[in-house]
Amino acid sequence: VLVAMNPAALKANLGDLVAGGTIIVNEDAFDERNLHKAGYDSNPLEDDTLNGYQVFKVPMTTITVEAVADLGVKPRIAERSKNFFALGLVSWLYTRPVEPTLEWITETFKGRPTVADANVAAFKAGYYFAESQELFDHQYQVAPAALEPGTYRSITGNPALAYGLVAAAKLSGLTLFLGSYPITPASEILEQLSALKRFDVIAFQAEDEIAGIGSAIGAAFAGMLAVTTTSGPGMDLKSEAVGLAVSLELPLVIVDVQRGGPSTGLPTKTEQSDLFQAMYGRHGESPVPVIAAKSPSDCFDAAIEAARIAVKYRTPVYLLSDSYLANGSEPWRLPDMDSYEPIEPGFATEPNHGDEYWPYLRNSETLARPWAIPGTEGLTHRIGGLEKEVDRGTVSYSAENHEAMTRIRQAKVDGIVRDIPPLEVDDEQGAELLIIGWGSTYGSIAAAVRRLRLAGHKVARAHLRHIYPLPANTGEVLRAYRHVLVPELNLGQLVRILRAEYLVDAIPLNKVWTLPFRVSQIEEKALEVLGQ
Repeated sequence: VLVAMNPAALKANLGDLVAGGTIIVNEDAFDERNLHKAGYDSNPLEDDTLNGYQVFKVPMTTITVEAVADLGVKPRIAERSKNFFALGLVSWLYTRPVEPTLEWITETFKGRPTVADANVAAFKAGYYFAESQELFDHQYQVAPAALEPGTYRSITGNPALAYGLVAAAKLSGLTLFLGSYPITPASEILEQLSALKRFDVIAFQAEDEIAGIGSAIGAAFAGMLAVTTTSGPGMDLKSEAVGLAVSLELPLVIVDVQRGGPSTGLPTKTEQSDLFQAMYGRHGESPVPVIAAKSPSDCFDAAIEAARIAVKYRTPVYLLSDSYLANGSEPWRLPDMDSYEPIEPGFATEPNHGDEYWPYLRNSETLARPWAIPGTEGLTHRIGGLEKEVDRGTVSYSAENHEAMTRIRQAKVDGIVRDIPPLEVDDEQGAELLIIGWGSTYGSIAAAVRRLRLAGHKVARAHLRHIYPLPANTGEVLRAYRHVLVPELNLGQLVRILRAEYLVDAIPLNKVWTLPFRVSQIEEKALEVLGQ
């Protein structure tokens, strides 16, 4: 169903409506002036523009103004209430309970009782209009969602990510430090954490992006769970400091809430175009693990996982979100924090080589170096960007030593693959096509696969959280299917990584149109690949 309050809304959103869909229009708004502003040469309600759709013309403005006439509201406020008229109409169409909406209106506008009364009247007018006018052949029943039992709340991606960082700090017993500079669409994380001081959170608004990450590196050296947040332009500015964090081998979570680029680009629009930047955007051999959240609520768990890897392996970690996830909303089941494993920082407390402390004498399993809080007696050591001697940690210009340290840092990140779960596949027996994605394409891919299966096509899907390193079974999964389709909101970044890493003929599906994929776009490409 598309509810078009004016010609511009109809023109902008008609392409998203499936053939045969229902259009409910406010016919009062389709006058010559509004049609001209929207770029229509003729009235689409009268020509063949809407052929193939079910069109219901309703004088919403007129009815709304009449419905609130006795309340004494100003004409402009009366007209604004027409949105609630439309909501009431659709609530009847989909048999939605009206009490929660009426309670919300009353609570939201309690400081403006006249406006609240007008909105309630408009809502009821729309509901009763739909009920009495017999415009629609039938109502629709929306079955309750099949959700696990528990307590739910609505959440968007940025708050979920902020809460995940707080939870990670609690799991590790560390103070959470955020060093950040405001940038759309990541600023909300800074705002959220600045209000959570009672949970041992320090939120520092720096003067620029470089100071933000610099302060976070300092906090990591001081023994805190250090985080910096940004978006694409800030990624550019932070890259040198990320290289420093690689050299220092200190825990650091770098959150990139992606947006359209390059340069200032499209600050309020979504894109997945920073993957290569996260993977390769530093000079020298400087590997950094990369994790991506798949949904607004998943930002919580992705933040905990990024912190776990950062602390355990003493490494900076990129956590990728995007504008769609940051601002998208979904039900979130409040987690049982007792079900999460503790994150052990394992601080060094005593010399580790006789009477000496060697800051790069590594854990034999993880290759992580020890983490000593400054001021710990007997553990004085030097850090900085100059190359360090293996184990001992003094400055070294030896070619052989640099080779060894470079390979050790790479091996440490490569070894994380043993500590992440295998890639899960939602398989269907006999499937020849695998659709694999990362980040915010999760919902579109899942919906497209459901549609394809309902139409009788055998399709599998998988979604990557850990992008670097990739799960150990990724190559095995990819080679199990004749076709591999990779939808991305960029010009083909993950698909290049998969091709290079596993020599599979993965097929790209790329959009950089600042909006999430339509389900139909993935469905149509899948059918093309299957030869349908």
